[in-house]
Amino acid sequence: MSETAPKQRPQFRNVSVGQILTYRLPPSAKVSILHRISGALLFLALPVVLLPILSLSLGSPETFESVSKVASNPLIKIIFLVLIWSYLHHFCAGIRFLALDLGKGSDKASSQKTAVSVIVISLLLTLVFALKLFGVW
Repeated sequence: MSETAPKQRPQFRNVSVGQILTYRLPPSAKVSILHRISGALLFLALPVVLLPILSLSLGSPETFESVSKVASNPLIKIIFLVLIWSYLHHFCAGIRFLALDLGKGSDKASSQKTAVSVIVISLLLTLVFALKLFGVW
């Protein structure tokens, strides 16, 4: 009676950046990574961008006018749009993660569907805000 040794699993110790960029992540992993990125972006933008703009706009009618003129610049609108996406994605993904914490939708199929839903809903809501921001409505 001969026993066969279990097949050794491949080891990936020398992974290059090029290999990392070719990984195909499932939608749930993408949502998780984007949730962290959007949270960090919001955390950093609050004291650097949002609070100073709010403070200036509430200072006087003159400073409000100057903030309005700066905010009408297309580049500034794109920065605002990135922050809007960041908030919307973080909010939608947060709801998904709360549901997962409650044990809802933790099976593979439901997890993938809710992850795709988060991406689609946050992008659609961002599109609505973009249309408003750029004056289509």
